[in-house]
Amino acid sequence: MSVSFPELAAIRLGYGLSPLMPPPATPGEVLDSVAAAAPGPEAVTLEQAREVIGRHLALGRNRMDSGSEGQAEFRALNRELALMPMVELRQRLARAVDAPAGFGERLVQFWSDHFTTRSNATNTHHLRLAFIDEAIRPHLGGRFEAMLIAANTHPMMLRYLDQGRSIGPNSRAARNNPNRRMGLNENLARETIELHTLGVDAGYDQDDVRQLAELLTGLVFRPKTDELFLKNWAEPGAETVLGRSYGGDGPARIEDIHAVLTDLARHPDTARHLARKLAVHFVADEPSPALVDELAATWGESGGDLSQVYAVLVGHPDLAAQFRQKVRQPFDYLASTLRALGVSGQAILAIEPRRIRNDFGAALTRMGQPWYQPVGPDGWAEPAADWITPQGLAARIEFSLKQPSRLVETLPDPRDFLHTALGSTAGEALNWAVPKAESAREGVAMVLASNDFNRR
Repeated sequence: MSVSFPELAAIRLGYGLSPLMPPPATPGEVLDSVAAAAPGPEAVTLEQAREVIGRHLALGRNRMDSGSEGQAEFRALNRELALMPMVELRQRLARAVDAPAGFGERLVQFWSDHFTTRSNATNTHHLRLAFIDEAIRPHLGGRFEAMLIAANTHPMMLRYLDQGRSIGPNSRAARNNPNRRMGLNENLARETIELHTLGVDAGYDQDDVRQLAELLTGLVFRPKTDELFLKNWAEPGAETVLGRSYGGDGPARIEDIHAVLTDLARHPDTARHLARKLAVHFVADEPSPALVDELAATWGESGGDLSQVYAVLVGHPDLAAQFRQKVRQPFDYLASTLRALGVSGQAILAIEPRRIRNDFGAALTRMGQPWYQPVGPDGWAEPAADWITPQGLAARIEFSLKQPSRLVETLPDPRDFLHTALGSTAGEALNWAVPKAESAREGVAMVLASNDFNRR
């Protein structure tokens, strides 16, 4: 199938076609969308997250002494915080449907999943929002090392990987508290090497993980203080990671942690690992070696300049050669559906969070991708077989039948909707079947549930 660049760019690199805006005409328009995905006015800061955590802790601590009024205030805050993930889902969907090219917003999804975090407590939901707005969005188009340092030293990552429990065995804090069980936690070190940089099959061993864990001691988040590095917790002396020594020339310093993260970001194995990961996410579950080689070479030559790596991806012939090789993951499917129906970001932002939870959050769960609740730190799976399951497909069909009529006042003519949603890329079978639908509801659902729409 021959596909024009605008349709290819919208479907493969963005969130699909929309009747509200034309698809990107050039690679330049696609690449410009990266800067457009910077933090918006709705961005949450670490300071705001810290204030919420402090207020929640104070109300929880004092609720028994403050009587029914205090308990009611605590419950009201819990209810408000419990809906924050749905407020975030609403905002993310709104940005996805309003983004002209959409590639930048897709990258937010990709990198947020690469640096997976999960908020398991109501009072840390704001912290996870701050993670996206401070560690991911500002660094989408910069050098990877900047994103790596921002993500792996952010309080949300420190909380998620239990870095707050990692104390140098020979640190001053451990020596001063001999009766307390204080020791090393390797979670952050292991995920930094295996998932965030080199990859699980790279040339490192357990000693590198252990040494990195010792070097990372001192990184800690305490809601009541701005300090993110406690020298008293840091393991004294030098550590050697991948043959290079860090620290040991004086008091423990966070600069040594930045140095090891920078070196890991620039390592050739990191270039290869992330080149393949980008190719798998945007092009095919089994990308061609040529594509991975070109992305990795550009990564290495540019020092991990993400903008240059994206330029290779956006202009690569494999986007057309392997068209429809990728299944849209559930969030992508919802965003693409809303775009195809012509639902604006403003209309999405007007929906109450409880309806977002009932209509969209529940749908994501049924499709197998509960909003920001990945099972482990390796994030969501990529293979099509993980998403097109009997249960997942049934959930997509159910959404296609029920939700469109709730989202727009009048359903479009299915023949027009087929062109709106898929442009010239609709297959022969769909072109034959959709005009024969017995109702607008059935015809629209036929498009949204089709193999053509569910794949990029």
